[in-house]
Amino acid sequence: MYIREKKNRSGSVSIQIISKYNGRYKVEKTIGCGTERHEIDRLKLQAQQEMEKMQSQLSLFASTNDALVEQAFSLLNNSHIRTVGPELIFGKIYDYIGFGLIKESIFRHLVITRLAFPLSKLKTSEYLYRYQGVVIDVDKIYRFLDKLSNKLKEQVEQIAFLHTKRTLGGNINVVFYDLTTLYFEASDEDDLRKRGFNKDGKHDNPQIIIGLLVGLGGYPIGYDIFEGNTYEGRTLIPFLERMQEKFKIDKPIVIADAGLLSKENLKALEEYGYKYIIGARLKNESKVIQKEIIEQDYNDGSFHHIEQQIEIEGELRTRRLIIHYSAKRARKDAYNRKKGLERLEKRLNLGRLTKANINNRGYNKYLEITGDVTININYQKFEFDSVWDGLKGYVTNSNLEDNMILENYGQLWHIEKAFRISKTDLRIRPIYHRLKHRIEAHICIAFTAYLIYKELERVLQKEKSSISVQKANELTHNMYQITYQLPDSKYEKTKLLNMDEKQAELYKIIKENF
Repeated sequence: MYIREKKNRSGSVSIQIISKYNGRYKVEKTIGCGTERHEIDRLKLQAQQEMEKMQSQLSLFASTNDALVEQAFSLLNNSHIRTVGPELIFGKIYDYIGFGLIKESIFRHLVITRLAFPLSKLKTSEYLYRYQGVVIDVDKIYRFLDKLSNKLKEQVEQIAFLHTKRTLGGNINVVFYDLTTLYFEASDEDDLRKRGFNKDGKHDNPQIIIGLLVGLGGYPIGYDIFEGNTYEGRTLIPFLERMQEKFKIDKPIVIADAGLLSKENLKALEEYGYKYIIGARLKNESKVIQKEIIEQDYNDGSFHHIEQQIEIEGELRTRRLIIHYSAKRARKDAYNRKKGLERLEKRLNLGRLTKANINNRGYNKYLEITGDVTININYQKFEFDSVWDGLKGYVTNSNLEDNMILENYGQLWHIEKAFRISKTDLRIRPIYHRLKHRIEAHICIAFTAYLIYKELERVLQKEKSSISVQKANELTHNMYQITYQLPDSKYEKTKLLNMDEKQAELYKIIKENF
């Protein structure tokens, strides 16, 4: 039983005694109504006396054990129960990686909350108080963000790098580099937030660019933030040099997608002594090379090589274009082309295509103008494109075997997954900050959270658990701990409430691995 204050439409407050049985609430007795606080307090005192009388009467018909349990629970309230799942799971991994060395409790709270309940800083403050009893004023959070980027970013990156190096057996021989864009809802530009090519199609919104470097398996090494109008091709060498200087690593093999393929980038990589594997754009090669590529007889899994001699600092070096054919990829390419054509035909029949649609973006390349204004689909061009089905190219100056080139480049999807996780699970955007150092602090928190996410993913896979990271996150939401006081000794104790089967499995995995 408990006492409830019920506010009436008239403005008065009713004092009631409520019981709960089999999940249903029942008004056992209404003591009375009051409008002034002293009246309400008097009625509550009367209700307390009445409730004790009712409970003593009930105890006449109940066992001693039942009465003890009823008495124990009558002493509890909401403040005695806390959500501890995020700290039990993510906090344990946070410490294992080494972030526990950061002596800023507010950083810990912000990172773990970013994993469990990715919210705005205001909502984070409310969540910490409501569910964990942690009082952190939102102004205190903002003051902390103001000093985070300068004070902690380097330490965070060093901890992350050492953990990734440890996870990968002490060697970082191959790295993957990519960029993504994060746009802002605001329309104003500043020194950091600028309009540029946006990968989400938000070209009218100011944005920033995030460069990310990961090792095998997608384990993060470091990141950097660039102005929103920075050309991505010019970020590669400065970024790699900063990472190499910061972490004292030997020059690794750099793997990147075709977005970073340019003569300037390849030349710069070779001048700075980097080996690389970069996705090729076969249809952008010269007519002579294109002719050589499509005239080859390919079998499933076969390779074709085209070597090029280049001069770097007075020395002749070899750069290879490697073409690989996959029957599985050919089926996928043919299917995608067919679907793209069907979408074009549908838009054409609905009259939704204009001159503005005639460009080389995607399947719009099949459109052409006949006469003055008639837009048609060039089916001959569509059929000719089938010669490229199944072909994928790689540009490299390394001496790796063909299969190793393929295997290493095939892991590039991990960095794309890292960006996807950050934008969905960790909700790195929308970013509500305007000041540069607060934006940088927000990215630092998300970077830290991503490494914890990856470590949880690794251990769940290692244990062959059916629990996904997303499901594990959900399971933490209702892992509770109760705090109670022994009536005689007044000694305060805490107890983790019993978990369901999946929660217990997750908790056991974390305890045994960290």
